[in-house]
Amino acid sequence: MEYSLQEIISNLIQKSKEALSSAEFNFINGHYETCQNRLYYAIFYIVSALAYKDNFITSKHAQLIGWFNKKYIYEDKIFDSRMFAIYKEAFTNRQKSDYDFTYKPDKDEIIASIKDTKLFINKVKSYLTEEGVIG
Repeated sequence: MEYSLQEIISNLIQKSKEALSSAEFNFINGHYETCQNRLYYAIFYIVSALAYKDNFITSKHAQLIGWFNKKYIYEDKIFDSRMFAIYKEAFTNRQKSDYDFTYKPDKDEIIASIKDTKLFINKVKSYLTEEGVIG
């Protein structure tokens, strides 16, 4: 079964929403490492929606991060550099939470990361709405 570009973008936005919800659930239940994983994926999915909009398809995380920074921060100046900092920090935190077996996330830092992730997602969704990609 083939999906339209709009269906793929809608699915990615839904996956972002679900990952954010999962992050909040895991935070409430004290699963901070899993929370950080889900926060990153909430951003990853919404940036993937942007990438599909622009016909940039990749499954490589570093490639997607670099593309976002180049296109949306430096070339087109759609978002300010704070957005890239949020994305990069989420990626770093996910890496530490998933692969550094001595890492213990700080509760206050996670609270800030949740706020930053919500800000990031809302800005991207606003942009996608302005562009007529989502209604």
